[in-house]
Amino acid sequence: MKINDGKLRAVALAITCLAVSLPGQAAPMGFKDSWMVMGDFDTNWRDLYTNYAFTPQDAFGVDALYMRSDDKLQTLDLVDATYTRLIQRWNLPDAQANFWFMGGLGEARTYDQRSGIFDTKLMVSPGLQLDYETTRVYFAANTQLYRAEQINHDMASLRTGFSFYETEFDETQPWFIIEARRMHDLSDKTEITPMLRLINKDYFIEAGVNNSRQFRFNFMYTL
Repeated sequence: MKINDGKLRAVALAITCLAVSLPGQAAPMGFKDSWMVMGDFDTNWRDLYTNYAFTPQDAFGVDALYMRSDDKLQTLDLVDATYTRLIQRWNLPDAQANFWFMGGLGEARTYDQRSGIFDTKLMVSPGLQLDYETTRVYFAANTQLYRAEQINHDMASLRTGFSFYETEFDETQPWFIIEARRMHDLSDKTEITPMLRLINKDYFIEAGVNNSRQFRFNFMYTL
């Protein structure tokens, strides 16, 4: 079937407009040739991450992560090189869905206060994320493995939320987000955190208090 150039241009324009009009909820990388900086901070979890998108689907980066057990007796500091890949993107009518791979390889330094032992190990951290978004609703499922010799701190999370109202592309939009997150071995609790998010085309910030009454703050900036 032959499609004329005018129709092809119209389809391409529609896809482009959809991509730039969606709020870009917590995608693990930005557009081609962009730098992204993200942070996720609470009492037992501090993560600072940056990457560079060298293609529309691929990014290399560096991650610095601190995690601590609920009883405050075990800590882990991880610095790793990361690779992010957009495996698949579905441009739907008024919506977009994405399937991501995120992986890391680096040095983990552990400390156990009960034994007084410090240790250093090679850690791998492959993960997957599936997300769906419109200008009004958002859903994401994420799993990340944190594995080293005799260490398993795998994490899984679910997020969903909605915007209070629609805005123009260059305006800041408020969202309500709620996340359930659980980490193997360091915690026996499922962390539930409701958050208020303010998102613009280049950044978002979000803050909330989890069910352990711990303050949480996240941000993302793309340049």
